[in-house]
Amino acid sequence: MVTAAGRPVVDGSDGESRDDVTAGAVPRVLWNQAAEDAKRIVGAAGEQALLRLLRQGGVPHVRHVAVESDAYGYDIEAAWSVSERAHIEVKATTDPTRLVVHLTRHEYEVMTADADWCLAAVLVGRDGNAASVATVDRGWLHSAVPADQGRGGRWESARLTVPASALTPGLATEEWVLLPEELLPGCPVWAFQLSPLVSR
Repeated sequence: MVTAAGRPVVDGSDGESRDDVTAGAVPRVLWNQAAEDAKRIVGAAGEQALLRLLRQGGVPHVRHVAVESDAYGYDIEAAWSVSERAHIEVKATTDPTRLVVHLTRHEYEVMTADADWCLAAVLVGRDGNAASVATVDRGWLHSAVPADQGRGGRWESARLTVPASALTPGLATEEWVLLPEELLPGCPVWAFQLSPLVSR
């Protein structure tokens, strides 16, 4: 995309300032391949950190489905038994001050149809391990996504800033707790001050 003057609307550079663009003349979208790659690395680190915690917690069946396909609508399957299972969508960040997640339409639709689906927020530490883990409230997610305005269009991805009130320390579906409290990282982040989930 370019402006009428032929200047790019999207900055695909390495993020350095451009002298040929007058301030305010062209809307700047802060995106570049390096930032996208970094986001992907943090996401993968969050999934790996949560996989480690689940296995350390003794969950007998843990499967990283995200490496197989994006079609599942979640990243990890975890189960104690046939009746106690979870389909975990992992959103990872390195920012302890606020939690921003990008939810796809497909992930949202799987959430609405799957009682075992849950969203885990993972703060990735410098060592690549989970510095904190929290569960994002499904009801809040449902209320926060945009509404489709008509038949001619629909949202496909939403950027959501998760408030502290929508977070619970630990990891659980609506039915059962996945991680024992003693395994939970204790780093206080994202301003939540809620009581941790009761262990299984």
